[in-house]
Amino acid sequence: MLNWGSGADNPKFKQRRRRLVQALADKGIENQRVLEAFNIVPRHVFVDTALQDRAYKDTALPIGKEQTISQPYTVARQTELLEIQPGEKVLEIGTGSGYQAAILCELGANVYTVERHEKLYKKAKSTLKELGYSIRAKLGDGTLGWSAYAPYDAIVVTAGAPVVPEDLVEQLNINGRLVVPVGDENRQEMVRIIKIREDEFEEEHFSDFKFVPLIGEKGWQK
Repeated sequence: MLNWGSGADNPKFKQRRRRLVQALADKGIENQRVLEAFNIVPRHVFVDTALQDRAYKDTALPIGKEQTISQPYTVARQTELLEIQPGEKVLEIGTGSGYQAAILCELGANVYTVERHEKLYKKAKSTLKELGYSIRAKLGDGTLGWSAYAPYDAIVVTAGAPVVPEDLVEQLNINGRLVVPVGDENRQEMVRIIKIREDEFEEEHFSDFKFVPLIGEKGWQK
């Protein structure tokens, strides 16, 4: 899937990717398909040139507009909780750098993604296209989801929400999974909601994380 002709396969980063994958496994990431996706996707392409030498450290990095490319462990944990199967339709709220979308593509998902910052939206689309990933992207308020293409088999939110956005729950397919960090602006708890039936849901809570705030009509206000 990946277009290595884009220059993404810089040899010096191959070993760093392998070390990152081992670090993720050591931290408890067990899904082998997720780990393989991390071994393939060139994270250094999604950050500024000045930050590329830090791209395979397990840390968040700035991407502009007061946003970050999330810590690899955080991306891996959210992705693992989504339990993506090839061919599933997945909505990502907060395109950011495009890295999470690339990971989802490597897992065989049909990716739809929403970003509110025009600069990040354009840059992510360009990067993903250059790498050969095919996605549908929208500039807008991610807290409202993307109803035109609903329902989705999985939805992932890459920013911290004060509450679970109702619109996203409504846009889940039966047996669909929503993974969203919920809490205050300093700390969030990862929540997974599984839609059992139209009016029945299963809710699970996982470890604490730290995300940038989810801004929008159904999130934090500017």
